[in-house]
Amino acid sequence: MPPSNFLPTVVEGTKAYKEVWNGKDESQNFTQCFDAQLVRDEKRAEVEEEVRVQVDELMRQELKNLKIAVDRVKEKKKKKGKKGSKKKKKKGKKSSKKKKRKEKDQTADRSIESLYEELVLEGFLIKPMNVKLSEYIGEYSYLATTLRQADIEPMPSLSDVRQLIALYGILPLGSQAVHERAPLVKTMLLAGPSGVGKKMLVHALCTETGANLFNLSPGNLAGKYPGRSGLQYLLHVVFKVARLLQPSVIWIGDAEKTFYKKVPKQEKELEPKRLKKDLPKLLKSIKPEDRVLIVGTTRRPFDADLKTFCKVYRKIILIPRPDYASRLTLWKHLLQEHGGKPTAALDLSSLAKVTDGYTQGHILQAVRAVLSQRRVGQQRRRPLSALEFIPTLARQDPVYKEEEEAFKAWYSKTPMGKKRARAAKTSEEEGELGKGREKGGKGKPRGKEGKGKTKKKKMKKKKKAKK
Repeated sequence: MPPSNFLPTVVEGTKAYKEVWNGKDESQNFTQCFDAQLVRDEKRAEVEEEVRVQVDELMRQELKNLKIAVDRVKEKKKKKGKKGSKKKKKKGKKSSKKKKRKEKDQTADRSIESLYEELVLEGFLIKPMNVKLSEYIGEYSYLATTLRQADIEPMPSLSDVRQLIALYGILPLGSQAVHERAPLVKTMLLAGPSGVGKKMLVHALCTETGANLFNLSPGNLAGKYPGRSGLQYLLHVVFKVARLLQPSVIWIGDAEKTFYKKVPKQEKELEPKRLKKDLPKLLKSIKPEDRVLIVGTTRRPFDADLKTFCKVYRKIILIPRPDYASRLTLWKHLLQEHGGKPTAALDLSSLAKVTDGYTQGHILQAVRAVLSQRRVGQQRRRPLSALEFIPTLARQDPVYKEEEEAFKAWYSKTPMGKKRARAAKTSEEEGELGKGREKGGKGKPRGKEGKGKTKKKKMKKKKKAKK
């Protein structure tokens, strides 16, 4: 059969009905008055065409004026260049070439959507877990001042860690005004034993600020974008998307692997040190207005070369194992969250004491293992006891004092640790001087000078007596 002459008009009519009239309520329009919005939409296209012609003419005139101004500037530069030496010209050419290389965009022909899709498919752009910073439970260390008085430097408390994450991460990334006024923090390192909650803090950072999370861990980079050119292309794409869709967090898990002193034989094929040369260059490319933060997490920082490691990660947050107060609040919170009902039979204080050395991850695993759906239902007949959690905890390795001391020793060698030690020494010296002044009385310290003055006075009295 030949094609119908009436079908196209019917199709156009149905399309116009679906787009314009299908969703409109005409029940109250008895007089069938015109729709003002429809008339505006039709006339807007005509007006735009008329205005477009006028705008084009104005733009052409502005372009001519700009060209004339640029030509004048070029002529002035040429005149100045002729007066200068030939060496200066050569230097100028080199600098211009370098600038052109830096400004070159490898993905100028691609849209942000396509780059975003590529990073998601390759596993470099991941969805952060819905975790809030308030869910990272930890109490303030009340014994810190007493330990310092006894010349023992205490580990930072979990509430201090939470506060530092808010100050250096959440506030600058979440607010452009704060980011502009606050001191610029490009990198941050979270160091601590496994199970302390380093990854949780990274995800909390993203959820609190609505930031994109990029995973550039050595394990995630293995086998992807091989060669030097492939890595440079990947980093260019990651940082381009991170800047355009800021705020952004670039997470590098097992950060010590990129700065290994000696690469283990098992990991040589994975090439963990691929980012070592490029990371310092990329840090320089991050401008003050870019809300991009590189966060590294490590459980063995002493395996890395200290100088190069601290050049990249200048802000270091040391995360300790939880103390007694933090463990007690953590047990209460986790039991209630998983359906547990603490009774008089469950001695939480003794549980918190027994679990000294265990991290938040160990305690969470023990709660999940014991509080199954069946055990939660049996709580009325058989209430929970502390003995039920001990077998699951016994199968796990706690954080020993040797490991904690190794973290302390490593931190004391870092630039931040050295500054802290100097500040502590100066405060101690000031305190000793203050005590000496109080003992001396009337603000004059008793010393050799004081003794000399008293001897001179006695000698004068003796001479007067002889005369």
